[in-house]
Amino acid sequence: MRRIVPWLLVLVWAAVMFNFSTDSFSAEHTSRFIVPILQWLLPHASADTIDALHEVVRKCAHVFEYCVLSVLLFRAVRARATGWTLRWASTALLLTALFAASDEFHQTFVPSRGASVWDVLLDTTAAATAQLVIWLWARRNTSSHSDG
Repeated sequence: MRRIVPWLLVLVWAAVMFNFSTDSFSAEHTSRFIVPILQWLLPHASADTIDALHEVVRKCAHVFEYCVLSVLLFRAVRARATGWTLRWASTALLLTALFAASDEFHQTFVPSRGASVWDVLLDTTAAATAQLVIWLWARRNTSSHSDG
């Protein structure tokens, strides 16, 4: 059961991400709640500035989603082991990149969405950043245990 739970978390998160790729989370729909918040926070901002910030918020959501997926995949791949290996990180990164590509492919079938190679690059970069953080964390914990 302990080996299954990390993969179940990956599947649940992937399902959440898949839902984010539907029409319900298109720019048109997210603008209905993000734009008013931005206008409230920045009442003197121009419409162009608000639109640009809306896009930034959406891209930050990509980064968050794919960082989380990358971490969950790392934990699932490593199973019950501890520490960090390049093989675990590379596998998690590859699986995340494949999911990003499949997500963009899925969006080609959603009328209000579109595929973007740039989004795959952003998502993969976010996943790589998550793997870097995991490596730094593991390295820090290894060195702090050897110090004392």
